[in-house]
Amino acid sequence: MALLDDVIDANGGMARWNSLKGFTLHLSVGGTLFSSAGHAREFKDVTAEGSTRTQSIRFTGITGGEHSGSFQPDAITIESLDGEVLRTWRNPSFASAEAGSPALADELHLVFFCGVAIWNYLTTPFLLADPDVVVEELTPWRENTQTWRRLRAQFPPRLVTLASEQIIYFDESALQRRTDHDLFGMKVAHSSWAHDSFGGIVVPTLRRAQTLQSDGTVIAKPVLMDVEIFDAVFE
Repeated sequence: MALLDDVIDANGGMARWNSLKGFTLHLSVGGTLFSSAGHAREFKDVTAEGSTRTQSIRFTGITGGEHSGSFQPDAITIESLDGEVLRTWRNPSFASAEAGSPALADELHLVFFCGVAIWNYLTTPFLLADPDVVVEELTPWRENTQTWRRLRAQFPPRLVTLASEQIIYFDESALQRRTDHDLFGMKVAHSSWAHDSFGGIVVPTLRRAQTLQSDGTVIAKPVLMDVEIFDAVFE
């Protein structure tokens, strides 16, 4: 697909991506989804180490630097800083979440939600080239004075995502600028900007999730989720 090819090339190219095994991020995550559940400070100044090839990511320094948390599709763990497993959640899912709430009731839910979100953020758009992901180009979207091209992506059940169907917008430089999908009964848009290159891979260093109106325009407040990536290393 021409658009997907352009996007992958603009973000570093498939050859470079396929040469990688993992990433390390320094980031902070916040927003009303977290503060309303009592987690306003628990994902500030966190280190995330993940695989580019499988869905796995480990967060160090959560809950004020006291714990680490590990995400894999079949298990979430909370660990002490010396590696002792304190709590485990087997076969996690979003199924129990109610409309308007990500069910961030405790550290396990927090690590699950952030693990899914951050891993998918870091692997898109390369993840869209997976043979089991169904991608379709939609009509362009007019964003102020720019024309953004769009892809609809349908993800297979084997990939844990925030939503199985997502609409992804790319600007005139083929960089990802927005992703729309359902989230816990809401229509949300994840805006992304401030792209930077780390080891040849282009990453949006700022992301913001907000609710959507029926006409597709973004509602400014509340800010559901804010992600700031301070640094990224790929290897």
